[in-house]
Amino acid sequence: MSKELLNIANNRSTSGKYFYCINYPVFEESLCKMEMKYLFNQIPSEKKIFSDHYVNPSRSPFIKNMISITYEENSLKKIVERIKEDNLYYDDFKVCYIKLENEDVDLDYKERLGSIREIGLAIAGESKMHNPNVILGVAKVYGRWIFGKYERNDYEWHIHDKKPYSYSNSLSLRVARALVNIAVKNNLDCKLIDPCCGVGTVIIEALSMGINVKGYEINKKIAENAQKNLEFFGYENVITSGDMHNIEEKYDVAIIDMPYGLFTATTLEKQTALIKTARRITKKLVIVTFEDMDKHIIEAGFDIINKSYVSKGKFKRYINICE
Repeated sequence: MSKELLNIANNRSTSGKYFYCINYPVFEESLCKMEMKYLFNQIPSEKKIFSDHYVNPSRSPFIKNMISITYEENSLKKIVERIKEDNLYYDDFKVCYIKLENEDVDLDYKERLGSIREIGLAIAGESKMHNPNVILGVAKVYGRWIFGKYERNDYEWHIHDKKPYSYSNSLSLRVARALVNIAVKNNLDCKLIDPCCGVGTVIIEALSMGINVKGYEINKKIAENAQKNLEFFGYENVITSGDMHNIEEKYDVAIIDMPYGLFTATTLEKQTALIKTARRITKKLVIVTFEDMDKHIIEAGFDIINKSYVSKGKFKRYINICE
């Protein structure tokens, strides 16, 4: 078997406590795969992942939904038998069939409804179609059936697109959210800083996940607008109007969307100085640039351990993970 085919076979394992469905537009595929690498320690070859790691689907812009696997069997009949054997009980429950993209052989509509009905009848307790207390999911993946509690991305974070102040050159909401996940991985207790935070796009996404984050912005007017954005969504002010070079505190990780002179004048010398200061105040850096700055990142004392990119209109932003 070729190495490529072997990798596909290995990725088709159903091993794991949790099953995630993911999705992404073509221009964000690289970013999605980087986020999955840092959340699950694997890069998906398809739009689904089995993992032993629990991640709230609403953290990610790319996770659609997930099943916490209770049963995994070769047939729906065996799933139903196990539900009955265990006298599985839920009140006010609803069963959903999770239809998968690009599955080799998926069920037709009638078969999906049949699977929902069989499982629903096997569960002790009353079902409830609208506003159920518990949502259960069933899916057929790589020829095997899985069943368990179902969670979906609530996408409530999209409300952050309505912040009062924003700029056309700011990171998109989806990119900012993915970068936060890449930066902190699954350690939501780590100390994160965005020392060039602009109007606070990254800060808001981090705060929405309960992460200990601080921001700095050298442009006083932009810093004031960022603070107003935080206030608008009910978050405490964690943004300081000041120069990152004056930061003394140490952080676990920093995210820098490198300024390129649109609102605040900058030069290559100033940009490299930002990277050097980042090396002083943090152990890990996620840096976004509009041009290849590998040489300057390495000269500042960082090792580049992973690379990605994201496009926005005619612009291409380079993403480097540095330690």
